[in-house]
Amino acid sequence: MSRTFLSLKIYNYRLWFFTAIVANTGTWMQRVAQDWLVLTQLTDRDGFAVGITTALQFLPLLFVTPYAGLLADRYDKRKIMYVTQTLMGVLAAALGVLVLTDNATVELVYVFAFVLGTVSAFDGPPRQVFVSELVPPSHLTNAIGLNSASFNGARLLGPAIAGLLIAAVGTGWVFVINGLSFGATIIGLMFMRSKDFNKSEPQPREKGQIRAAASYVRHRTDIVVIMVVAGVVSCLGLNFQLTSATMASEVFGKDAGEYGLLGSIMAIGSLTGALMAARRKQSRVRLVVVAAFGFGVTAGINAMMPTYWTYAISCIFVGYFTLTLLTSANMAIQTSVEPALRGRVMALYQVVLMGSTPIGSPIVGWVSEHIHPRWGIGIGAIAAIVVSIGAVFWARKNWDLTVTYRKDETPHLLIIGPAEHAELKAQREAQREVE
Repeated sequence: MSRTFLSLKIYNYRLWFFTAIVANTGTWMQRVAQDWLVLTQLTDRDGFAVGITTALQFLPLLFVTPYAGLLADRYDKRKIMYVTQTLMGVLAAALGVLVLTDNATVELVYVFAFVLGTVSAFDGPPRQVFVSELVPPSHLTNAIGLNSASFNGARLLGPAIAGLLIAAVGTGWVFVINGLSFGATIIGLMFMRSKDFNKSEPQPREKGQIRAAASYVRHRTDIVVIMVVAGVVSCLGLNFQLTSATMASEVFGKDAGEYGLLGSIMAIGSLTGALMAARRKQSRVRLVVVAAFGFGVTAGINAMMPTYWTYAISCIFVGYFTLTLLTSANMAIQTSVEPALRGRVMALYQVVLMGSTPIGSPIVGWVSEHIHPRWGIGIGAIAAIVVSIGAVFWARKNWDLTVTYRKDETPHLLIIGPAEHAELKAQREAQREVE
């Protein structure tokens, strides 16, 4: 089996991978349906209301996720996910019933978004680090990349299916179907072989464990740079639910089918980026920064596209750099953090990455409604370019960083930072021992 699909040889991971595609497809369907419900059925195309809905869904991440990471380090991650996946399924189905019975209002959608966001915040850290228990350490980067491929394979299907279902039977049934899709994950968890898990030692209850993780991150400047870059891009750039909805309906005059198709087209690039990530043996800060810059450039081009189809095609490149950024950041952090701290550190990363959305979504929604939908994308593109350039200047000032351009063989930019210098030092010491 090629390096790309290496982890699929492992039974537990293979089960997780394919059941996750089903659940993730339902999740993407709900995301599209929720925004379309608020934008076109419960309001008169109010982009700001969509932004508020998204913000409320991600707001609990700021407060709940650090404790969820602590629980992931202390307790059985599979048992936590039994509870969270069941609750998310019930919430999705309940919202569907409200829509089908004509009892849904914007205020009720706000409430459901907030409650679902709270449950999702408890689900995120254990789900993120659960992969480390399914595969040996040598397979971890590959498994993380394949997780992204699974998520974005679902993203390829979900929006398109949602668009077709919304047009055919309405948004209510989309929520109901998503509620049922969580059963796939629960069944997958049930059928896993407990004896094959690579479990880390559960951490005993102690005071100050979240503060200890925060202190650990604060002294790891490479993780800090990753979090800052990813957080800024996420805050103002990764609001595709909102920006695609307003671009499709307001700029290009399209309906739900064409809106859902945009997510699927973007997922072509996302899936490509995820599969490329699965081939990498390691990931470092430089790839995160380069991917952020690439996102900024392609998002800027995306915002200026004159027609629906040129806009849709440019989404492929935006999707590629988005997933390269997110997957490389995830890999760089998970593979470099001590297992005992992995849940809490990943939780702090999730707070920065997803918790910035409640700040950015209303801003992007307001800009899209009161200035122009194109500027809703444009501010994210500008922010990504600025933060990536700022990260390079900061690194050159504070790290022993060397940037060179090599023309031999395939021309490429070579960045030698702390990790590379540490490797060179280790190689020199090993050579001296041999001599």
